[in-house]
Amino acid sequence: MTHTDIWRLTATDLTALTRSGDLSAEDAVQSAVDRMHQANPGLNAVVEDLSAEALERARALDQKRTQGAQTGPLHGVPVTIKINVDQKGHATSNGVVALKDVIAPDDAPIVRNLQNAGAVVIGRTNTPEFSFRADTDNPLHGRTQNPWGRHISPGGSSGGAGAAVMAGIGALAHGNDIGGSLRFPAAANGAVTVKPGLGRVPAWNPSQQTERGLLAQSMSVQGLITRSAADLHLSMPSLIAADPRDPFHVPMPWRGAPMDGPIKVAFTKDTFGYALHPEVDRALDTARDALNDAGYQVEEVSPPDVFDCGRTGYRALMGEVLTLLKSDIEAAGSETIRDIFDVYFQEFPPILGTELLQVMAKRSHYAREWSLFMQDYPLVLSPFLPQPFFKPDRDTEGPEGVHEVLGCAVYSYAMNFLGLPAASVPARLAELPQGPQPINIQIAARQWREDMAVDAAAAIEARVGHMCLPLWQNMEERA
Repeated sequence: MTHTDIWRLTATDLTALTRSGDLSAEDAVQSAVDRMHQANPGLNAVVEDLSAEALERARALDQKRTQGAQTGPLHGVPVTIKINVDQKGHATSNGVVALKDVIAPDDAPIVRNLQNAGAVVIGRTNTPEFSFRADTDNPLHGRTQNPWGRHISPGGSSGGAGAAVMAGIGALAHGNDIGGSLRFPAAANGAVTVKPGLGRVPAWNPSQQTERGLLAQSMSVQGLITRSAADLHLSMPSLIAADPRDPFHVPMPWRGAPMDGPIKVAFTKDTFGYALHPEVDRALDTARDALNDAGYQVEEVSPPDVFDCGRTGYRALMGEVLTLLKSDIEAAGSETIRDIFDVYFQEFPPILGTELLQVMAKRSHYAREWSLFMQDYPLVLSPFLPQPFFKPDRDTEGPEGVHEVLGCAVYSYAMNFLGLPAASVPARLAELPQGPQPINIQIAARQWREDMAVDAAAAIEARVGHMCLPLWQNMEERA
């Protein structure tokens, strides 16, 4: 592999070279930076270029290694950080013009954990305003494009992260997820991710002036978007390192105890009245067959009512948003985001007052139903979206657009309300009239077993392959 191709390596392959000394951290970072300068102008995925400080840090890592210092598990791995999380000395703008000068006084736990593991931040990635769209565009930094082409949204809110990592800009991309913001970009770009469960990854922004609402605290999680499932196994143990600034973090190991016998997987194609596209249907069949062949026991069975749970949970979240954030959105948001929120409130009528407290209490009921179900079926294989990923700005097209983007995504936000981990992995590359696009499926896992969801994603990936390979060929042909 030539120097210019180092950026193609997975984080797992990269660290095998950087930790042994066969490849310097500086060369690893330089190749990723060069790729960023080549690919990002057409994508606008990275909106703050940190090349200079990244190369300085890489050289320091190399010097420490030659002096005998122990290398971290992510030694020299180029990563990106989403602009809604604090990185010391940089703006935590969250895609909002009014926040462009909010400079972080310190690193958030996830940034600190990545850097403690030896990762090198090469840039900060784009997000929609307030990180509250499944598409990525904002008045401060503009639109992010999907590397597959402009016929597909890059997803959101971690759209810059998903587009960057799949285009080869860094081996790992940080993102976060309150209703699907890791999994939407993974699905849009053909990446792999796992939304961690509640309490798994410590979180806090030192720049924040007030604490988040209770539902935001319990539904929002930090994570990574990658090009391979193996890279999640490599990197997540570093992400979950404890940080005392998050008092609700749960210090558990990444790997849980092995299970006796074949792991049972509940398999469902239920889309609750939404049309299931033939390409999504085929992707689900491929995923099912891959798991069966890998030794899993896949059974077609309906899990607890995900539709009622998901819709109720998101309506409750909208109630909290209306109460705590609506004034900020009205004061600092663009007309576009204000209009989108008005439609959100139509699609998901906010639950308020006493009823909101009752629904928050009922969350335990939903979680208990799933906990009992997952005693028999530790994994649930389902659609992520019933249709191929939507076009850019679909959520600006009134109630019909928001309904297609979020209304049908109950398998996504239900997992946030339940606090359960859920992986997203591509299971098919669809050749559609508007162009090629990946089709991802979702694998939910029982509490604290992110590792099992990633194992299942790896089994599907072994059948389907890394989606970045046809993507890079596609990008070269279009260049």
